[in-house]
Amino acid sequence: MKQVLTAALLGIVLLTGAGCRAPEASTSDASRALPAADVNPTPRDRVVNGGTLRWPLPEFPSQWNTNHVNGAKGAVEHVIQGVLPYLMRADEKAVPHPVPEYLESATLKPTRHGQTVTYRLNPRAKWSDGRPLGYADFRAQAHALSGRDPRYEVSTVTGYRQIERVQRGADEHAVEVTFSHKYSDWQSLFSPLYPAAAYASPRAFNMGWMGRLPVTAGPFRFQRIDQTAKTVTLVRNPAWWGAPAKLDRIVYRTMDTSAMPGAFANGEIDLMDIGLDADALQRVQGVGGAAVRRAGGPDWRNFTFNAAGPVLSDVRVRRAVMLGIDRRVIARSDLSGLGVPVQTLGNHFYVNTQAGYQDNSSGFGTYDPARAGRLLAEAGWMPRGKYRAKAGRTLALRFVVPSGVPISRREGELTRALLERIGVRVDIEVVPADDVFERYVTPGNMDIVSFSWLGTSFPVSQMKAVFARPRGRNVQQNYSRIGSAAIDAAMDKAIAEIAPERAKVLVNRTDRLIWQQASVLPLYQRPQLVAVRADLANVGAGGFLKPAYQDIGFTGR
Repeated sequence: MKQVLTAALLGIVLLTGAGCRAPEASTSDASRALPAADVNPTPRDRVVNGGTLRWPLPEFPSQWNTNHVNGAKGAVEHVIQGVLPYLMRADEKAVPHPVPEYLESATLKPTRHGQTVTYRLNPRAKWSDGRPLGYADFRAQAHALSGRDPRYEVSTVTGYRQIERVQRGADEHAVEVTFSHKYSDWQSLFSPLYPAAAYASPRAFNMGWMGRLPVTAGPFRFQRIDQTAKTVTLVRNPAWWGAPAKLDRIVYRTMDTSAMPGAFANGEIDLMDIGLDADALQRVQGVGGAAVRRAGGPDWRNFTFNAAGPVLSDVRVRRAVMLGIDRRVIARSDLSGLGVPVQTLGNHFYVNTQAGYQDNSSGFGTYDPARAGRLLAEAGWMPRGKYRAKAGRTLALRFVVPSGVPISRREGELTRALLERIGVRVDIEVVPADDVFERYVTPGNMDIVSFSWLGTSFPVSQMKAVFARPRGRNVQQNYSRIGSAAIDAAMDKAIAEIAPERAKVLVNRTDRLIWQQASVLPLYQRPQLVAVRADLANVGAGGFLKPAYQDIGFTGR
């Protein structure tokens, strides 16, 4: 489930599978073992015109506004990338480039304290209601996502908060966006871009895209949502001004992740994210006419702790829990049988194979049950038989697990066994996958949950919503519900730094503060393993690469 993630959409993914042990490998081994992208890149003239791509989703979203706190999910991103404007698209090296169908140019001009970006829009770009993309769309989105009106239930305000004003440019196809401060990740904004009406009021923002996609502007257009079959159908957009989509349609079908390997083997779907399911990998490798595409993923698996809960509100307890979890055991189990190197992750912003990565986990990411016990005793939790207790209360934590996701269940069981050694009881609570975030994680109805953050080309600005201090009930994507002035200031400084090498230093300085806060425990960089029909072109394991949906199709081989 993405909460992708992203400009590049920040999202969440729930994964399948679990296994046994596998040998560790170094970061350099991981870099050599997996390419940056594996999507069967194919020229358009070799892709067949027509056909239906059957694409499974692990959940059936109800909120299709990806900037809403309940819409920032990977399942949403998979759909809207084909129907909404993305002004920038990242390549396999995570470098963003203007998408010419929407954006002719974007020019940055520094000012004394801030900066101005002038967007020159493609004059042919129009919404499905016939209105051209323009100034009103930028202005509405900048206002809604600024955080100035708390009635907008936004997933993140990063970048948009720095926007001072939006003005019409030299003509109707030019838009000038002025920032009050330097913002290095400006290319992450307005991707996707929503129509002005979608963000014109808090009600439109919060409710207007519930169960529907009313206005679009992409190579595909929305045809229908079938609530009974839990499918979403996109069809080729005849009004699209760019190169026409190769596919006739894309049908997204919601199914339990445990059912996907069987559906793929039976020819019911055309691709599937294998995730970390070694059994699924083995099964799809035996399917005739299929291929497995592999890449180093931008995504990272983590345990998120609810620091607003009665037990984990004490930083000493959170640090003890982190020290009591052997991340190597979790990683070996999750990645066993996948044929990929195993390496724990020591950073909240960069993945192992990314420029700028530095392992900052030595303080609280190392397995140390003795030190964990001392911290718990210091916090007043003393041994009382099998588990520790304080003021007559047993030290117990709720680990929420989505149904149909074996890897999450296995992670919960391993965590229960590990924390039992330091006197912490872990109660595993299995809940419907569709309810995990809306009913448990977002409202703080849990102590521990595991999922993967979908990485982007803008690691700090996109993760700011995860670590910025909550403002009242508005937690954005900070599911730990905690933060600090020091972390906020450090992130702001890193985001404002234009020099790449200096920015990396500031990012790692911020990361060390987050390790000390002990609210999110990184586990490992997630490999991308995607099973596809062998003749499926221009999509698969993309890493940081974002596909051009009009180029996706079959070669007919």
